[in-house]
Amino acid sequence: MVRSTGSWYTVRTDDGREVECKVKGNFRLRSIRSTNPVAVGDGVSIIEDGSGTAFICEIDERRNYIVRKASNLSKQSHILATNLDMALLVVTIARPETSTTFIDRFLASAEAYRVPVAICFNKIDDLTSEEREMLDYLTLIYRDIGYDVLHVSAITHEGLDALPPLLNNRLTLLAGNSGVGKSTLLNALIPEAHARTASISDAHGTGMHTTTFSERYDLPQGGALIDIPGIKGFGTFEFEREEVSHFFRDLFSLSAECRFGNCTHTNEPGCAVLQALENHRLAPSRYQSYLSMLDDKDESKYREAY
Repeated sequence: MVRSTGSWYTVRTDDGREVECKVKGNFRLRSIRSTNPVAVGDGVSIIEDGSGTAFICEIDERRNYIVRKASNLSKQSHILATNLDMALLVVTIARPETSTTFIDRFLASAEAYRVPVAICFNKIDDLTSEEREMLDYLTLIYRDIGYDVLHVSAITHEGLDALPPLLNNRLTLLAGNSGVGKSTLLNALIPEAHARTASISDAHGTGMHTTTFSERYDLPQGGALIDIPGIKGFGTFEFEREEVSHFFRDLFSLSAECRFGNCTHTNEPGCAVLQALENHRLAPSRYQSYLSMLDDKDESKYREAY
């Protein structure tokens, strides 16, 4: 499937046609507890009835996906995209500022569902000296953990030449907060995409949603990008408390030295994670993100974030 507007789905058939489809009612009821039973990236089977309306009747088995908690506070998930080779998380140091909590939540969720992530710091042409220091600091943190980190400017095209070797022949999710320049970046990589862009709100330093539905765009040298609406918050879905640290690479590595195998890294004696935090071997922002995910059982936690 190559496009989803929420009610209609565009499916590219084996013979190259693009067919507008709906989801059969009983299929929707049988689907997993998700606000979107089908997502861009899914392989599907369709039935064409000859009247101009086609129906999705089956989803192929998914290799992986990235999912977050639905924004309506129901106990449902929202699937961002499926069958991915990687995700490119586009973030900005300022105008707007991407929080490290958002970055870490996305990374942990991708880790849980086996999707590799590269972090792309955009708008590097528009940074003060103090903001450049923060860029260098965060770059050091995430590269040390083992993530690819890129510095680009979608406006000046600085650093863009590093992206094609990373993206070619891969299906990549293009994700990030509203306003970080995803659409501008998409247009720089695929000019014929003609993605809508908008300026940042002066009052709040936040972005407007310019992408209103999910769509796949083919890259010139092979592979494709899946562009999705900007994500405001990232509520994690169906994580058990004892699993959370497994999806933080740095915490998981440190936890091998904890005295207790079921250590939650909060107040236990002999906790290697707390020791590393005290000795400045673990970034405080990473630990705070971990603690915030432990609190995700609180259903009211995201009422204002969305």
